Amino acid sequence: MKRVLPQESKKQNLQANVGKVVSYADNYYAALNAAVFTAGSFVYIPKDTKCPMKILTDFRINAKETGQFERTLIVADDRSFVEYFEGCTSPSYDKNQLHAAVVELHCNEEAEIKYSTIQNWDTGDENGKGTYPYTLLTFNRRSKISWTQVETGSAITWKHPSVVLKGDDSVGEFYSVAVTNDFQQADTGTRMIHKAKNTKSVINSKSISAGKSRTTYRGLVQVQSRADNARNSSQCDSMLIGDMSAANTYPDIQQVKGSSARIEHEASTSKIGEEELFYFQQRGIDNERARDAIVFGYCGDVLENLPDEIGAEAKALLSLRLTKSVG
Repeated sequence: MKRVLPQESKKQNLQANVGKVVSYADNYYAALNAAVFTAGSFVYIPKDTKCPMKILTDFRINAKETGQFERTLIVADDRSFVEYFEGCTSPSYDKNQLHAAVVELHCNEEAEIKYSTIQNWDTGDENGKGTYPYTLLTFNRRSKISWTQVETGSAITWKHPSVVLKGDDSVGEFYSVAVTNDFQQADTGTRMIHKAKNTKSVINSKSISAGKSRTTYRGLVQVQSRADNARNSSQCDSMLIGDMSAANTYPDIQQVKGSSARIEHEASTSKIGEEELFYFQQRGIDNERARDAIVFGYCGDVLENLPDEIGAEAKALLSLRLTKSVG
């Protein structure tokens, strides 16, 4: 049976939830978005409803010297489920563009939201011209939120999704691949804030730096006083291609003394060097194909969380962004 909410009910849901997760006072870009946003997406899933299809959206910046300030709001009511995918693109210009978006996810009791995004912006140049995306997130209550992102393009990226675990037994998951080349800079990461008992969070972040680019991961895992038996597992890996790229990792773990919580953090840095490429060459595989094999193996456990129809596109995009980065 098809369920249609009356227009007044939709309006009430929107007014009751917008701005409740990401306050305009959170930081400068949240204030900017709150002041000027005029469009975006609003999704409401009623109680005991499983959305029968994946929801797909695409945001594109076409004009030069312009900004895009959309806001996405998803509300999953009790015992509901929705899977949402967002794509972002822009053409290449010699002028700056700004993308300052806000995403708010409200996940009620026993509900689940799976959110995936691929950011494919213009990469800019050595003078910093290009697209600048800034995105803030999210909320969680007695439920599960899974966030998967693939970041490519843009001269400068700053993006830190956050999950607030307010209800007992709630779960937050963050999966990320950030790829930079040439002169790009990407500052990404997440915040997992445990406020209730038996909450669980997973962080799996992969970065790939090539050319003269730089990636930075900043992660916060905070366990508050009421979060008995909380669990977190974090894995932050960096891959360098070439001799001029750089990667930094800044984990921040905040835990109440004497807490029963368990937090695990692992980090590694690897490099595609001459020995690895020579191994493939001995088997008749050229440098570009060798690089793809290494990269896809490195970030495969993140890409597998994307919808099937998007995973192949993500691999092709990663290969394109890293073209001529080896050899």
